[in-house]
Amino acid sequence: MLTSHELFGFMSANLANEILSFTHESDRPTYKAALGAVAQARHVRPVFLERQPRAQCHAAIISTLSKPALEAAAGGLIRVWLVKKQRPMLVDFLNALGLPNNEGVVDDLPATMDDARLKSAIDALLVKYPGEAVAVYLNAFNDMNEANWVNLKTMLESDKRLQLGAAA
Repeated sequence: MLTSHELFGFMSANLANEILSFTHESDRPTYKAALGAVAQARHVRPVFLERQPRAQCHAAIISTLSKPALEAAAGGLIRVWLVKKQRPMLVDFLNALGLPNNEGVVDDLPATMDDARLKSAIDALLVKYPGEAVAVYLNAFNDMNEANWVNLKTMLESDKRLQLGAAA
């Protein structure tokens, strides 16, 4: 199971850029907070990064987000991308698990999940959505929620379809 900063370290540059671009367009406060955290970690002012061409700025942000000190910033970006852009995937997963949700958001998760139901839900996601996006979501889901299902952790570590960085 990967944490948010580790996800940025292993995901493809295309997906990382998609997350940053989406957040830049749809949630400026989260983007600005991440930019500020990256600037601080790089010992530069945020305006220095902002004045760079977008591709160069995003490359600097992505490489820095993979550092443990930027876990909060990385997590914020991933959460915004998941909840706002990937909502159908979240809803499909939770519905397949039989968990009541409010547009992909759950208040209380069970402490455990049935192996067969979890495998079936993951298989359905992988048929419908890009594998890399599914892997990011499931890692984030298990890392950011209090449930932290052991069987999901095992699947994330052993199922080749859920491995990040293999094709990169």
